[in-house]
This record gives sequence, structure tokens and C-alpha cells, in this order.
Amino acid sequence: MASDLVAALEALAQEKNIDEIYLLERLEQSLAKSYENVLNLEWDAKVTIDRESGEIYVYELVPIGEPDEETGEYSAFEEHDVTPKDVSRIAAQNAKNVILSIVRDAGRQQIFAEFSDRKGELVTGTVLQSTPDFTIIKIRDGVEAELPHFDTKRFQSERNEKPTNEHYRHNQRLKSLIIEVRDPNIVESGGRSENTRPSIVVSRTHPDLIRRLFEIEVPEIYDGIVEIKSIAREAGARSKIAVSSRENNLDPVGACVGPKGSRVRMVVEELRNERVDVIQWDENPRTYVANALSPAKVTNVLVDEDTHYATVIVPDDQLSLAIGKEGQNARLAAHLTGWHIDIKSASLLSDHSSVVNSLIDEDDEHEGNEDGRCEHVSPDGIRCRNHARSGSHFCGIHESVALGESASEERTGVDEDAAAQELREEEGALI
Repeated sequence: MASDLVAALEALAQEKNIDEIYLLERLEQSLAKSYENVLNLEWDAKVTIDRESGEIYVYELVPIGEPDEETGEYSAFEEHDVTPKDVSRIAAQNAKNVILSIVRDAGRQQIFAEFSDRKGELVTGTVLQSTPDFTIIKIRDGVEAELPHFDTKRFQSERNEKPTNEHYRHNQRLKSLIIEVRDPNIVESGGRSENTRPSIVVSRTHPDLIRRLFEIEVPEIYDGIVEIKSIAREAGARSKIAVSSRENNLDPVGACVGPKGSRVRMVVEELRNERVDVIQWDENPRTYVANALSPAKVTNVLVDEDTHYATVIVPDDQLSLAIGKEGQNARLAAHLTGWHIDIKSASLLSDHSSVVNSLIDEDDEHEGNEDGRCEHVSPDGIRCRNHARSGSHFCGIHESVALGESASEERTGVDEDAAAQELREEEGALI
């Protein structure tokens, strides 16, 4: 019987990948409490299992000397052998439940130790079971994760990590993000232990899921050449990501989109056709806000650094596109940039053109020529796309034009002054 017990423990330890010594120590502690009750001992019991033969020995810990005056506890004990003749029979009767409990607790503790430092990682698993409140995903043999999708109105302490447009099938492969690893030793305030649920909690709605998917599909992001600056997501519907490049000659948006959109298409397919907009990040808040409202075309952006508000002026035919369905595009752009965005159409502001022009002039004076572009504006209101020359506000084409206009204004001013002087002299002569 003893040898069979040791053999069973070794098999369980190998199957569940648990340290055999730890399993034996836990079994000794559990059996000590059982024998203390069975033998009706006056003092505490101690159980020792021989590691080679599997023989079980039961000892009663009889205190020696006087107890401590402050704590009333004994510091020394004498072990009295009280091993019953049917020790193996009693152990066999109680060992099954004890061992199963030990194996379950040890496995959960091992999972916690392995995954507690892996929060934020992307894992791939298969769907085992789906209920109205959560889905169980198998990450690997012996390791399961929970994807919660509780009704948060009914269960306010729970969470919903499932996009509304997703439905899962048995054995379906699924990528998800680890967001929490529960400690199996913690008992909730309601008295429910976390042992009743998987230790690992994963999410399909977290914004970092998009970050990890792009790291897989875009080598430039994984290598750190292209950086994802910000992510705004409404899971299951639409997302926006802002990217920048550490190399001047590399287009970060093109790197993320890939040849014929192949890279971003893989991300969209994994997200069940969730729309993903990739925009270029910029240090200039005016340019950044304008890019964030893509695909809408923006006429001008007025920013207030103090209040962190941005007023965006768009053509009339771009107003609905800039706002988006139920305000989604504007909402995601505001979340992406961190600015409060107020979108106005050009016709709405036509009656207040003088106020708008003054705001634009003040904003241009505040911003200066930070974008490095030529400041020439055609009569149609289109700004030149060329870069300004060093030390100038204009490109090589329009610099001469600007200088010519300035010289013409100076000559006109001189001629007007001379004519006025001659007129005054003639009037004096007549008098």
C-alpha cells in the first residue's frame, strides 16, 4: 500500500508538472490534521512519509518545559510515535481528496507564478466553452484563460472584454491579450475564492491588442524603427493609431499598411473586420489634429494651448465625414490626440469671416513657420506646398514675387508722398 501511494504521487507530480517534494510536504500537513482527529490526540500531530519506501509515521508533539510567559506557547517538543497499525488504510481513505486538492492548488499557484509577469502579452488559444457570461480559452495543456463578457449593468464588479460583433465557436483559434492574473490565495470580499475560476483573464477589446498585432505583422514596429504613439479604439467598430518613424526616409504609414494593404489587412481580419485607420503623428498639434480626422479633408485648424481646444474648419461637403457616424470619427480623433476638437463648416463661419480671419492671423503669428512650408497663398486660397528657403518664409519661386510686391509697395508709397508734397507747395503759392 505504501509503495503504491508513492508511485501514485510520482505519477501525479509528473502529469501535473508539480514538484514531488512540495506535493509530499502538503500531503504530510493535511494527513497530520486527519490523524489528530482520528486518534483523538491531546497535542498536535506530525506526519512523516518516507521518501523511498513510502512508509507513513505519525507522531504526537508533546511540549517540554514551561510555556512562554507572554505568548503562552511552547518552544520545544518531544515526538511520541503514535503510528496506528492501519495507518495505510486510513491514509488511503483520505489521500484521494487531499491529493486532488493539493494538485489543483499547486497547479494554480504554478500558473500564477508563470504568468504574473506576462501581463500585456499576446497569447493564442482555442475556445473550449462559451457561456452567456464568459468564454474559456485553452492556451496550452493544463492552462486555461477566461474571456469575460458579463452584463456590467447586472454585475457591476465584473467586466466585459468581448467586442459586440464577435461570436465564438468551439475549437476556434483566437488571439487575445493577458490583462490580469488572479492570485489563487486571495479571497474576494464576498467570500468567493478565485479558485472557482481560471487564474488568467484575457481581453479582445483592449487597445494594446492592436499594438501587439501590428508588432507581429510589421517588422519595423517590432524592431523599434516605427513607433506607435497613440491608439484610440471602439472595439468591434473602428480604431485609429498614430505612428511615427525614427528614420527620415521611412514612411511609417506605408510601413504599417504594407504592399497593397496586406499588413493592415491581416490585423483587420484578426479583429473580425474592425476598421483600422493609420495616421501620421506630428509634433505640430495643428497638423496632428488634421491628420487624426482622416479621411476628412481639413481647411484649417485653430489651437488654444491654454485650454487644449482645437477648432477645426472643414469644407461643407466634408463636415459629415469629419464628424463620422454618431460622432465616431471626431470622438476617436479627440481620444487619439488628447485635444478637445470642435468641428465647424466653412459656410457656418462665413458670416463671421472677420472674426475667423483674426483668429487665423493670431494663430499663424503664434505658430510661425514651424512646418517649414512656403507661406505664399494663391488668389484661390491654396497654400504653396514647396518648402521655404533657409532664412525665408517663401520658396525660391515665390520669394522673388514677394520681394517684387514689397518693392512695388515701397515705390508706390514714395510716389504718393511726392505728389502730396507738390500739392501742398502749389496750395501755398496760391495763398
